[in-house]
Amino acid sequence: MIKLQALLDNNKPNQVETFTITAIIDSALCVGAGGSSGSLADKPIIRNSQRNLLIPGSQIKGRVRHECEKLLRGLRWEISESPHAGKMVIRRDNAPSTFNRDEYKITGYENTYHCLISQIFGDPVLPSRVIFDDLVCTEEPENLPEVLRPGVTINRRRRTAEEQKLYFLETSPANAKLRFQGEIHIQPSLTPERPDYAKLLIWAGLRQIHALGGSKSAGLGWLHWELPNIDVGAEVWQFLAKGEIK
Repeated sequence: MIKLQALLDNNKPNQVETFTITAIIDSALCVGAGGSSGSLADKPIIRNSQRNLLIPGSQIKGRVRHECEKLLRGLRWEISESPHAGKMVIRRDNAPSTFNRDEYKITGYENTYHCLISQIFGDPVLPSRVIFDDLVCTEEPENLPEVLRPGVTINRRRRTAEEQKLYFLETSPANAKLRFQGEIHIQPSLTPERPDYAKLLIWAGLRQIHALGGSKSAGLGWLHWELPNIDVGAEVWQFLAKGEIK
């Protein structure tokens, strides 16, 4: 639980770790804002109040969570079923046997189990300990021309183009190697007695994201990451290796 008084107490050091991450776009990016105006495009690209292109932090967080779930399932950890609220919180009185382990117990939450993903990204009961800022393009908006890409709606049943269904997407310039930069804020672990695996898992999840936005199958949104170096102790690797119950 987040303690506001602890955050306001100037006598205590700030324990929140902040890291700057950068996404470098290898193709054109299409992160659309449905319903926006001021553009000829049917799906304009998202911008902030200063007209800078951006990638929403919520999109980054959702994709990272999904990738981290896949990684932990590969290590044989039991993971709650997101995004179903009723299945993300496991009550101890009717929990499956695979959840009955110390790694899923959190002090202060005596009636529920919380998987390793929920302990980082949160669930309907447990607050998230990681905050993703929006990734903002570092290039000045006036240097980026409006780029419109035409498309046509495909009938999924007949697999043919629909009549009179032409639309336009706004994208960033192609092959411009635009840099989108933002920060990740990681709060202290809820279980300080155990190895803190959050940074390792988040970094691994980011490395599994190779494209963002819409029309990825058409070649849009492909990217690579620049991430700061982190120190990972042997105890973290040993902890994650204990996934499967013998």
